[in-house]
Amino acid sequence: MGQVNIAQFSAPRPATAFTAPLPGTIRRITLIGSTGSIGTQGLEVIAAAPERFAVAALSGGSNLPLLAAQAVATRAAAVGCAHPDIDALSAAIAAAKDAAGLQGYDPQLFAGPDAATQIASFPDADVVLNGITGSIGLAPTLAALNAGHLLALANKESLIVGGALVKDAAAPGQLVPVDSEHSALAQALRAGTPDEVHKLIVTASGGPFRGWDRGQLREVTPEQALAHPTWDMGKVVTTNSATMVNKALEVIEAHLLFDVPLESIEAVVHPQSIVHSMVEFIDGSTIAQASPPDMALPIALGIGWPARVPGATAPCDWSTAASWTFEPLDAAAFPAIELAKAAAAASPTHMAVYNAVNEEAVEAFHAGAIRFTDIVETVDAILQGYDPEPGTLDLDSVLAAESWARTEAAKRLESL
Repeated sequence: MGQVNIAQFSAPRPATAFTAPLPGTIRRITLIGSTGSIGTQGLEVIAAAPERFAVAALSGGSNLPLLAAQAVATRAAAVGCAHPDIDALSAAIAAAKDAAGLQGYDPQLFAGPDAATQIASFPDADVVLNGITGSIGLAPTLAALNAGHLLALANKESLIVGGALVKDAAAPGQLVPVDSEHSALAQALRAGTPDEVHKLIVTASGGPFRGWDRGQLREVTPEQALAHPTWDMGKVVTTNSATMVNKALEVIEAHLLFDVPLESIEAVVHPQSIVHSMVEFIDGSTIAQASPPDMALPIALGIGWPARVPGATAPCDWSTAASWTFEPLDAAAFPAIELAKAAAAASPTHMAVYNAVNEEAVEAFHAGAIRFTDIVETVDAILQGYDPEPGTLDLDSVLAAESWARTEAAKRLESL
């Protein structure tokens, strides 16, 4: 099976710039995407364990009042926003300071499209929690790794799109997954040696349309797609869960994180979302990680890795009867996973195209321009026309593939 060990990559950069935070010390956490779902939950985890964690820096989107309130509450030393006007950020922080009656707080400010990358490089940090949604998180991921920080990665797209770029940038032990499925796999992998691993099983809730056929799926509305039965997530991730694109990305992420062949990674539907993933070993044993669906646990484990945080979430209640069911995924109704496996095997930049087209198609679906089933069909159509340029994989080639994909997707989506 090869080397199956979290963040131990075949061609890491020299590890001289990376030193893991010492056990027992307060870890200083930088949050990228602090105003989003992962970011706000991450701040709750940090606030609940002040003896373990403190905030170093924050980067958010355009919700300046929330970002400013977070900065004032945590006394973050540096604050960045995607909003291009740094004066607007400064004014929002001033207003939040006045509301809190706070004097003498003067953080370093960054604004604009590079703010998240600058914050990810902020030196006064031990861990960077990257909770951005989408491939826009690639540059902050690379910046955090190159700055020598432990990276708790919830932004799966940066690893999937960046692939070898991210793996080569990561020193051994520097990259820790935060997705609940990959956190579960990392925990279960402790039960055996790399050579004893036979298969990774990634669980899926099935989303809101479990049991639906393609005909039914064609009529899905944006409101229906956002009604996830288990998780409370943002628009893109929730829609991706409904199309199974999110699970497809998670399969590729598991392949990249743990160096397990694509054919040895299986997705299975588990509607209760209690078993977050499993590892099957060569002797027929399967080790599962189970806990109620609460992102506080994988976030806490990610930023505190490898130590567990007491009381991160409530455990399963074994005094109450419960049933856990598992069923195969309907690949005919939900072809996204097999499409992603084929793309990942085709070239280093095919997944950049897959992800970029999907992001464009999701936006078009929510704008009412296309049907639900057109999302994955558009990804498939654009991939069929993609012929990658030969040459060395670098950031420019990844960005060029994304740019081409978005242009081609726009043409097709307009015609639909």
